[in-house]
Amino acid sequence: MWGRMRKSFVRFVNTVRADIDNGRDKRTHNLFEAAAAYVSACAEDDQEQIDEAAGWVSPEALSFGVSELACRAVIALARERDESPQTVARALLGLPAA
Repeated sequence: MWGRMRKSFVRFVNTVRADIDNGRDKRTHNLFEAAAAYVSACAEDDQEQIDEAAGWVSPEALSFGVSELACRAVIALARERDESPQTVARALLGLPAA
C-alpha cells in the first residue's frame, strides 16, 4: 500500500516539475474566464488565443461556459433593444422572425 502511495506521489511531483520546466502557466482558470477568452478570440479570429483558452478547462466545461455567455449576451441585448430574447437570438443568427 505504501509503495502505491509513494509511486503516485512521485508521479505527481514529476508532473509538477515538468510543468515548471516547460514554463506552463500554473494559474488556474475558471470556465467563465475560459469562455470569455475563447469567444472573444473567435470574434477576433485569433487562433493562438483560441487554442490557449480551449486548454484552460475541459471541453465540456468550455461548452457550458460558452452557452452561459450566449444566454447572458442575448438577455442583455434583448433588454437593451426592448425586444424578446427569441427575436434577438434569431436576428443574431440571421434567421427570419418567428
